[in-house]
Amino acid sequence: MGSSESEAVAPLASKTATLNHISLADPDIEKSVSLLKQACVDSGFFYVIDHGISLEFMDEVFAQSKKFFDLPIDEKMKLLRNEKHRGYTPILDETLDPDNQVKGDHKEGYYIGVEVPEDDPQAEKPFYGPNLWPSAAFRRVTKAVAKIIALALDLDADFFDKREMLGEPIAVLRLIYYEGNISNPAKGIYGAGAHSDYGLLTLLATDDVVGLQVCKDKDAQPQIWEFVAPLRGALIVNLGDMLERWSNCIFRSTMHRVVLNGQDRYSVAYFVEPSHECLVECLPSCHSEANPPKFPPVTCGSYLLKRYNNTHANLSTYKKHET
Repeated sequence: MGSSESEAVAPLASKTATLNHISLADPDIEKSVSLLKQACVDSGFFYVIDHGISLEFMDEVFAQSKKFFDLPIDEKMKLLRNEKHRGYTPILDETLDPDNQVKGDHKEGYYIGVEVPEDDPQAEKPFYGPNLWPSAAFRRVTKAVAKIIALALDLDADFFDKREMLGEPIAVLRLIYYEGNISNPAKGIYGAGAHSDYGLLTLLATDDVVGLQVCKDKDAQPQIWEFVAPLRGALIVNLGDMLERWSNCIFRSTMHRVVLNGQDRYSVAYFVEPSHECLVECLPSCHSEANPPKFPPVTCGSYLLKRYNNTHANLSTYKKHET
């Protein structure tokens, strides 16, 4: 094996992270709250099991995802994402870690959002509108997890159910395909560059191919990256930047990335954010005179749009594919 190939494979020697398992079927809510709080303070990542989404359903989602990504590129480009962030994203469309990446992420994606008819006034908002192509099951799981998060932050269990929060959320389902190449962090080549998620929380279903890594301390030198093992039937859940802001950094939005080993890899990510108008500001239970708010208030919609626009290619670069 040549030296360059050794360098490429070397990052895969990282150890595997130990994550808590939270069962949505466990009647002991205090146990679930304790496990979640520990996970959110430690790494911001945990597994959710017994969530009610069947293996058969998820297997079918992955099968349909593979069918789409197997289509010729010209067919997929007919469904290129629009200004509402609905539709297909080609390889290198997204650059999550521009300081350390060469070109962009070696992945393809397909965005599916909250279904809003084109003639509905709500469709004027970013991230809302008709889809160019299953998210109800994920939304149900999200509400159950949000209840446990609220209790862990000493809030009412239904705190996140308010209309301005998860009552009218910006929820985006994304099918993701990582082409079968080998990542080389030393040369800035990743399946997905290092980043934290933007919103409230993310639910992730994966196939059995390892690739996701987390860095619990982004300021450590050198950074220590650990693999998150795929767990059949479980959802991997991680917290986003908005929850870190809400909790005044008590709960963590952790850096993560995808490092590929040469195998094709598929995943389904469900990104959950509050409504466009929701004001994200430090929660009353998360600040004190000795620990004042660390972030200024920000509206969800404006914050998200800025983050998306900063990491995705300008749509004008794809003009040559228009018919």
